[in-house]
Amino acid sequence: MAFPDFQSFMQLLDSRGELLRVSAPVSRDLEITEIADRLVKKGGPAVLFENVLGSDFPLLIGALGTRERVALALGVDDLDELATKVNRLIDLKGQGGVRGLLSNVPKLGDAMNLPPRHVRSAPVQDVVWRGDEVDLSKIPVLKCWPEDGGPFITLPLVMTKDPETGERNMGMYRMQVMSRNTTGMHWQRHKTGTRHLEKARKLGQRLEVAVAIGGDPALVYAATAPLPPIPGLDEFALAGYLRGQRYPVVKGLTVDLDVPANAEFILEGYVDPQEDWVVEGPFGDHTGFYTLPDLYPLFHVTAVTMRRDPIYPATIVGRPPMEDAYLIEASERLFLPAAQLIQPEIVDYHMPPAGVAHNLVVVSIKKEFPGQAYKVANGLFGLGQMMNAKVVVVVDAGVPVHDMDAVWREVVHKAVPGRDTLTTRGPIDVLDHSSRGWGYGGKLILDATTKRPEETGAGVSSREDQAQDVVAEVFEPFTAAELPTFPGVLAQRQTPDGYWYVALNKTEAEQARALAEAFAAHPAAAGIRHLLICDEQTDVQDTGDVWWTVLNNIDAERDVWVLDAPGGGKLLAWDGARKLPQEGFVREWPPKIVMDPAVRARVDRLWNVYGLPERWR
Repeated sequence: MAFPDFQSFMQLLDSRGELLRVSAPVSRDLEITEIADRLVKKGGPAVLFENVLGSDFPLLIGALGTRERVALALGVDDLDELATKVNRLIDLKGQGGVRGLLSNVPKLGDAMNLPPRHVRSAPVQDVVWRGDEVDLSKIPVLKCWPEDGGPFITLPLVMTKDPETGERNMGMYRMQVMSRNTTGMHWQRHKTGTRHLEKARKLGQRLEVAVAIGGDPALVYAATAPLPPIPGLDEFALAGYLRGQRYPVVKGLTVDLDVPANAEFILEGYVDPQEDWVVEGPFGDHTGFYTLPDLYPLFHVTAVTMRRDPIYPATIVGRPPMEDAYLIEASERLFLPAAQLIQPEIVDYHMPPAGVAHNLVVVSIKKEFPGQAYKVANGLFGLGQMMNAKVVVVVDAGVPVHDMDAVWREVVHKAVPGRDTLTTRGPIDVLDHSSRGWGYGGKLILDATTKRPEETGAGVSSREDQAQDVVAEVFEPFTAAELPTFPGVLAQRQTPDGYWYVALNKTEAEQARALAEAFAAHPAAAGIRHLLICDEQTDVQDTGDVWWTVLNNIDAERDVWVLDAPGGGKLLAWDGARKLPQEGFVREWPPKIVMDPAVRARVDRLWNVYGLPERWR
């Protein structure tokens, strides 16, 4: 179903018992974040804060905070239906005479919903602030985390138009409020908004910008989706396809841009490419670490339009799982058919929350020949935003890619360190703090598929002996009765499936390397294939926390080593500890996101005052 606006979606959540209303006064400075963070990590409901201190507007958060709510927002019963929907659209038949062509008509009907529909008037323009009336402090923009540089708009739909071609773009870029009428514009170097700004600079003109807050939740999702560069396919088109009807847009009042007619707020203004950039950040980001201050363009807000009684939709990002994990999963399902169109052997893929989208991709394949895992992994590195993937794990078709326990068991049993691991390098997400350079670093492929004889060094080939075209190898993981000590080790644990987790308080250069070599040589490593070295803040009892830390803190080419283990085996050591300047790491290392203990205590004390159920505390 298509929702007329975000408020209608909120009302549906309310009718389904998936919305809490808090009428008690709540601070937008950290307090709302602490409440929302607890709820999303426990799969709790969305919350409408009706009395945000310092603002007349209510704030909605967590509306897309579960897999089921994202599916509901996109008009499907389950996110897996998105792949089926896209398959119907791209599987156009050109054979079979008239009957074959007529079979395409329903699919082409779906495609007709792609272009937006222009309207003359819109609810989002019922109230208008212009000039000196503009005051962003009246909108309940959140300060999310203690070290944030200020309040950030976290669900903005930022719209620009190519100054040369007129092609429009919408993206979700965080916006730090700098003053009553300015914000930062977090356009990273590879973003379309940056290209539009550079073209405007060459033409000697300002770049008009409009920012929508709210709208149909399908459009909010579309702004996050990694759309391929196909002419005519933009975020309005994707939202129209998902909602089954053309998306309503209206011309901005002070900018020559189409804006969503059903949004809650629109910020209109410009970015001047001749103007000096401003310091933006820090910001507690989706990686679970702070991104550090940097220079970004300044957005000048010249007008704000809104509904008569708007709500302010917001989200928070931080240590996973968070709300964005379910938007990422929606993109997985939506773009699976496109990946399969290019690489037909792909059965499924998954980007688990611990990998914060770009750090880990698990893909299952129908394996037919030796080396196919590397063919698929390298192909993924060339697909759009998948170029930022850091670690790709390839498994057999029968392995459930969403079951990470099953995936890591496959890795232990079928990926021999060194033989079945491959490092390379390429583009890395610019938010990655551990790569050797900004946006550039190492990548790792783990081939956890069943091996063909050619892949193990056997003397017979698959073609020569069809009955022996797969190799069953045996590795028996086991835990040691006693574990060794090492300077700086705060905690450690071996798992029954062949992993060794270590929390290290690193104080010296090369300390992690020395630890890895000492532990690999110890008899306790005999039943282990992976040694994961983490920082001192990691809970080694929490597998998700271990992988989240390690995947964030490695450059795969620099920090993943193959070491000899007792009994002639091999061990893969992952150095997920902090990197030091003495080791040649030239960038500043960011802190993990941790909430202020005083805020946590305040929320604990006021939980019943908010009227929130005890089970979500």
